Amino acid sequence: MRIPARCRGRKDHMTRKLFVTTALPYANANFHIGHIMEYTQADIWVRFQRMLGQQVHFVCADDAHGAPIMIAAEKVGKTPQQFVADIASGRKAYLDGFHIAFDNWHSTDGVENHQLSQDVYRALRRNELIEIKSVEQFFDPEKQMFLPDRFIKGECPKCGAKDQYGDSCEACGAVYTPTELKQPFSVLTGATPVLKSSEHYFFRLSDTRCITFLEEWTQTPGRLQPEVFNKIKEWFAKDEDGKGGLGDWDISRDAPYFGIEIPDAPGKYFYVWLDAPIGYLASLKNYFDKGAAAANGEPRSFEEFLADDSVEQIHFIGKDITYFHTLFWPAMLHFSGRKTPNHVFVHGFVTVNNGEKMSKSRGNGLDPLKYLGLGLNAEWLRYYLAAKLNGKVEDIEFNADDFTARVNSDLVGKYINIAARAAGFLSKRFDGRLSGDLGVEGRQLLDAMRAQAPLIVELYEEREFGKALRETMALADRVNAYVDQHKPWELAKQEGAEAVLHDVCSVCIEAFRLLTIYLKPVLPALAGKVESFLRIAPLQFADASRALGAHQIGAYEHLMQRVDAKLLDQLFEPPAVEKISPGGEDLAAEIKIDDFTKVDLRIAKIVAAEAVEGSDKLLRLTLDAGEGRLRNVFSGIKTAYAPADLVGKLTLLVANLAPRKMKFGISEGMVLAASHADEKANPGIYLLEPFPGAQPGMRVR
Repeated sequence: MRIPARCRGRKDHMTRKLFVTTALPYANANFHIGHIMEYTQADIWVRFQRMLGQQVHFVCADDAHGAPIMIAAEKVGKTPQQFVADIASGRKAYLDGFHIAFDNWHSTDGVENHQLSQDVYRALRRNELIEIKSVEQFFDPEKQMFLPDRFIKGECPKCGAKDQYGDSCEACGAVYTPTELKQPFSVLTGATPVLKSSEHYFFRLSDTRCITFLEEWTQTPGRLQPEVFNKIKEWFAKDEDGKGGLGDWDISRDAPYFGIEIPDAPGKYFYVWLDAPIGYLASLKNYFDKGAAAANGEPRSFEEFLADDSVEQIHFIGKDITYFHTLFWPAMLHFSGRKTPNHVFVHGFVTVNNGEKMSKSRGNGLDPLKYLGLGLNAEWLRYYLAAKLNGKVEDIEFNADDFTARVNSDLVGKYINIAARAAGFLSKRFDGRLSGDLGVEGRQLLDAMRAQAPLIVELYEEREFGKALRETMALADRVNAYVDQHKPWELAKQEGAEAVLHDVCSVCIEAFRLLTIYLKPVLPALAGKVESFLRIAPLQFADASRALGAHQIGAYEHLMQRVDAKLLDQLFEPPAVEKISPGGEDLAAEIKIDDFTKVDLRIAKIVAAEAVEGSDKLLRLTLDAGEGRLRNVFSGIKTAYAPADLVGKLTLLVANLAPRKMKFGISEGMVLAASHADEKANPGIYLLEPFPGAQPGMRVR
């Protein structure tokens, strides 16, 4: 098989040496779907490279430091180290469950990261790129501590968006200092922070040397996606007054702080964003120090590996951390005498409901462990994500109906069906042995499929996974057309058609093997089952150029089930409330006032109410919330209220809840009702009703 030049490394005869990472997850919570999407993207690319015979080291680690972890640990009565260890102990279920195969998983609190971070800092200091400045910093007078950026919120100074963190705006992407926020407040206590002076250590990113280096580094062809480079140019730009451009970076935090101490600076710690990316190197060093790489005949040490100019350092990250990975990180590495990244691959978010960012806090999250716990196939999700992913910085949307259709149509209906339609005949009629002569049409079909291998390889290389899968499924369509044309089920009934039947079914199995090669980076577990069924060694891309010949395969067993839509419905059901006694239930997790103010509660008048045909629980309510229009809301109160009794009543409406598409129509909000935790023992639903005098549209504060 001819492999495109860009996929072969610097010279045709050389094996590429790849050091690949994903962004380090912050160790204060379990993985969410965004983590799984990023790790799946990187894992597919790594598996693809290994199928080409490349040498890959794929590592990650927990981002273990910072005030958020220190504060969270304090709340639950644990040390930060124990808190992080407890979070880390749950990682394996996610990674194994979704077939994400890192070579090493470490922690930024490991000894390697302490050493490397301090070494990098000393090198930057020797290069006169560290400066000490007295700064005014927000201080929480109630908590008696300086506030980290992420524990200050307010209005964005650039676009005015409310409820933005102290370092960057999620609405417009602006980067700023916490003191630039308008109407700031402490996330910890809600108090208005006060300014207090402290000596801080800065990395002089504004130094001419840094700017010159970064301008050259970012412009290197192929290093960054075009849209990422265009965004970076905005960060370099200055206005007519000479303001703007790259600013110096505050790399220190004051005690109390959970992190790495700055050498010769008592009471000062590295800001987590300095030591976190160094965690990539620390995890790689930990991997080499354990001897795993040397056992595979690779370089004996971390230092020896990174000293090799042919090693490519590659990062997969989300678009929200582009600034750190394309400016601070390469500058830190370069001016500490280290290798800089060859590529930084940036991706978007996972969204739902026509572009709404998916998260548990928004009530629309896809819990990865719940997905696995319901028995949903991990490779359904891998395939669906891959079918949406490309080499651009674009959000990908999860849609349950689309998910079901793609898996059932593509994977089962097109791909798996090919083997299912042919294997039985081969087993029963020909003892599982393939024909050595596949006929003219069969050879033409297989030659055409092999001819697409270089294109599919190039698409995987460029992370155009969606296109690679579309090309593969187009080939599956051609195979199924071949099957429909020759109809092996009819050949099996015809006298004297044994040889043709043998050839047709053998072509199907050989085509199925080729399709499996092209799908293996995305579906490694399924490919393993196919390899066992076909009685072949683990598939590589080079195998596409070779035929199985008169090979004997094993007995066919069904390889994949179709998606059950009912399980997807369960996936997005809200979690059940934990009951503690017949008299009540546990309180939900504590929230701050800013969490409550996100919920827009309005007085609404019930203009009309009617039963929903086909539902035992729902009423369709038509509401006037003082907006100049009427809303349609479905509510599960049918067992408690007759529709006629509700008309004209006032109630409470969650007005800013995202519209939800239901079987019976769109629900544009939610009315509030009270019920007992154990509805079977204590039945009753009580719609909330305001005192007389309230008017539609009034906000509940």
